[in-house]
Amino acid sequence: MSHEPLMLEGKPVVAEIYANLSSRIEALTAQGITPCLATILVGDDPASATYVRMKGNACKKLGMESRRIHLPADTTTKQLIDTIAKLNQDTAVHGILLQHPVPAQIDERAAFDAIDSAKDVDGVTSLGFGRMSYNVPAYASCTPEAILSVLDHYQIDIEGKHAVVIGRSAILGKPVSFLLLNRNATVTICHSKTKDLAEHVGHADIVVAAVGRPKFVQGSWLKPGAVVLDAGYNEGNIGDADFESCLDKVKAITPVPGGIGPVTIAKLLQHTVEAAEASV
Repeated sequence: MSHEPLMLEGKPVVAEIYANLSSRIEALTAQGITPCLATILVGDDPASATYVRMKGNACKKLGMESRRIHLPADTTTKQLIDTIAKLNQDTAVHGILLQHPVPAQIDERAAFDAIDSAKDVDGVTSLGFGRMSYNVPAYASCTPEAILSVLDHYQIDIEGKHAVVIGRSAILGKPVSFLLLNRNATVTICHSKTKDLAEHVGHADIVVAAVGRPKFVQGSWLKPGAVVLDAGYNEGNIGDADFESCLDKVKAITPVPGGIGPVTIAKLLQHTVEAAEASV
């Protein structure tokens, strides 16, 4: 395509979300309530530690409280669930985020499901996922919701469009598929066992790359005028789509970094503020 593709930058989407949150946080503070996000990090994974720090910094900027809980790498499932139970009971904590992934000895699903659904601001509980998929009120997973926020901000139609989601993880591929379905897209979910993947992608109006493999989605797979939402983040600031080869084909594409990532954090803070408002 000869025209310049639209860059779906996250920055203006974040600015819009934060502008909306500022007055709401002020209103809560006037009532003596400071929205508080508790983050739990188990072990010493440097990437996870960076993500937790970024979330804490974002809270600070908005005048929210960030409580960091750092547990040793040899923590058991029971010890983690006990920690979560204390945060569930703490009325000063409005949102709980368990940083993924956790060490191998922990039953991650049991830990996620121990989070009180009223404080499940990252949309990780089975109950939250079920409610979200039925299109009833729940905190959706933040990255999937960030993807929809980007589409909405740039006024990219979802209804009636064919969306192909590459990836089926419980916190990204599956929830984003349901969110798109609930907005009347026709959704195809592809994964590592999908045959003729390129052919499926070639039919898509909207492609969500959520596979966790650098430069995986090739421009040659895309139909002209497709919209690519790259939710991947790999070593060296590289997304799941081969950005350069996609540019000639796409109508619009998210950059990595600076696309979906910052909006994900903004959605997490939005959910925490909503949880604080609901606690009044």
